Amino acid sequence: MTASEALPTQEQDCDVLVIGGGPAGATVAPLLAQKGWRVVVLDKDRHPRFHIGESLLPANLPLFERLGVAEQIRTIGMHKPGAEFVSPHHEHTQTFFFADAWDKSMPSAYQVKRAEFDEVLLNNAARQGAEVHQGCKATQVDFQGDGSVCVTARSDDGSEQRWRARFLIDASGRDTFLANRFRIKQRNPVHNSSALYAHFRHARRHEGSNEGNISILWFEHGWFWFIPMTGGVTSVGMVTWPYHMKSRKGRSLEQFLQDNIATCPGLARRLEQAERITQVEATGNFSYSATRNHGANYLLLGDAFAFIDPVFSSGVWLAMQGGVIGAETVDICLRQPERAAQALRRFDRVMRHGPRQFSWFIYRMTNPIMRDFFMYPKNVLRVKEALLSVLAGDLYGSTPIWRSLWVFKGLYYAANIFQPRRAYMAWKKRQHNIRKVDDAGLYQA
Repeated sequence: MTASEALPTQEQDCDVLVIGGGPAGATVAPLLAQKGWRVVVLDKDRHPRFHIGESLLPANLPLFERLGVAEQIRTIGMHKPGAEFVSPHHEHTQTFFFADAWDKSMPSAYQVKRAEFDEVLLNNAARQGAEVHQGCKATQVDFQGDGSVCVTARSDDGSEQRWRARFLIDASGRDTFLANRFRIKQRNPVHNSSALYAHFRHARRHEGSNEGNISILWFEHGWFWFIPMTGGVTSVGMVTWPYHMKSRKGRSLEQFLQDNIATCPGLARRLEQAERITQVEATGNFSYSATRNHGANYLLLGDAFAFIDPVFSSGVWLAMQGGVIGAETVDICLRQPERAAQALRRFDRVMRHGPRQFSWFIYRMTNPIMRDFFMYPKNVLRVKEALLSVLAGDLYGSTPIWRSLWVFKGLYYAANIFQPRRAYMAWKKRQHNIRKVDDAGLYQA
């Protein structure tokens, strides 16, 4: 008989239970603990642990200051002043510098190894007063008639715990704990992609201050990321359509990634002397969302609610921003129940705002007309500055970018009208690209 079978499961109480200790969970937990609530965080992993999504946005930096981790992130981060776009249909490359955005106060960001970054944030949550349990996976949730939520979790030593909370926050990432149980997770109907990725050492980087820039390289079947990090390590990933994954036909993930890198000359040159230092991993169902992000006593944050194509490095920022609005919302719901409905409606608006703004560009990034806009940027009516503000994550403040963004979109639609055949062929190809395919076995080594 195991220890968990011999002893009854004890039920413990808390104000807020957070499932997941990634950027969303490790942001909302300390902010709520600072407000005086008893917060418990359950994370299925033990940190440090490998993760992708290593490129941050300038909008993250003020939040690091607020959380008290700015110096630690600076220490582990690679300075990132901009983002480079490389097209096989253009002879030049195009680099956007965050210092040229509308708001000049956020001129750079960082690239980070997520194992180090996530550990810093989770340790900070514990330091700020949250009770953190690593190696502890939530397995069951029960919503009680009295408004409380009971969560059962199993630790990696086999023991079982049960928590009763006044409020539940799902920050479980791509595990989508609540969305799966509520059956509200859906494939993004207008975007469909997969990813292969690994870390390399000795990749060729740009020199000087541009060494830390992320590079986005288009190729025939999608795009690659090239993310320089500290210690000579570079993250390389391919985002492609599932139909293209089916062309693997027995090749290993390693060979398939290598074969596709060879079709992208700009990336192949950078990796000529590189050594792969991690296994190649793959993931499908890359873009999805839940049909709702909250209930009377629960919230869904970050990837637990929605995940969009990472071409603009928005994932960590959206997760952490969700943690900020999530903390404000839960505090109101617990402290001022009469204002709960209003707070939850605001939470829903904010949570949908960021993905919606990024998605408009993401859905069109492989369109040749949009590619021309990125490769030949113009600042008429400050549209380039507004676009850079989007790339920087400056979507939630008072920066007056919206009129210029509408001008940018108007110019894009006008270009499609004046190039109807090109626009039609791009639309037709996109419909072909995003079609659903049988992905059984596609992402296995």
